[in-house]
Amino acid sequence: MRQDVPTLMTAPAPAPVRATRHPQIAAGVRDSFSAGLGIFPLGIALGLLMLQAGLPWWLTPALSLATFAGSLELLLVGMIATVTPLAAVAMTVLVVNFRHVFYAFSFPLHLVKNPLAKAYAVYAMIDEAYAVNASLPAAERSAPRLLAMQIACQSYWVGGGLVGVAIGAALPAPVKGLEFALCALFTVLTLDAFRSRREIPSALLAGASVAVALVLTPGVALFTALLLFVALLLARHALAVRWSAAEAADA
Repeated sequence: MRQDVPTLMTAPAPAPVRATRHPQIAAGVRDSFSAGLGIFPLGIALGLLMLQAGLPWWLTPALSLATFAGSLELLLVGMIATVTPLAAVAMTVLVVNFRHVFYAFSFPLHLVKNPLAKAYAVYAMIDEAYAVNASLPAAERSAPRLLAMQIACQSYWVGGGLVGVAIGAALPAPVKGLEFALCALFTVLTLDAFRSRREIPSALLAGASVAVALVLTPGVALFTALLLFVALLLARHALAVRWSAAEAADA
């Protein structure tokens, strides 16, 4: 009597990592386009300001690669040109970039496993990258997509700075009003993030934090507003947890 020999079921071979990584990288580059529309002109403004301040042209790409912080770099141009004391520069860096501490609470650094890649993700965690990532659904986020978006953003910044240096060298007179480019970029990113999330309570809390900070501590309004906003968000979260527990107990 013939007995059937059981056949071993072999699992299908997994898809190559590279095949799934390329679409994610392409998606990350596409994600950067909206921020790039503001980052590239802002880089041009940095290059122009650098030359108008009488600083060497090579300082623009060097600063963009070493620091990569748009608002801080624009402030550093004037500080370097006027030889500001190091203590004042350090305090300015702390106040301006202190907001990045709060970005780490919700920025998906856990997706990046490679130590070097994670170090770069921390280094390139700028406002624009945070805003673009915040507008993405959590299910669509990945390490290749995040890193591709950050690398593209830095490319726009460094490239814009070099273009600004070239334009500044060709212009016969200085250009005024370039400082407003940073404020305009942040406004656009805020509106874009609000349209994608529709977080009206958070927007109201942020507005209230800024208003109180401008009244109480106008000299360090940004620093105070960030601390107050975080405190309000924590209080809101605690109330939401308490309400959820109370509804579960009543059910």
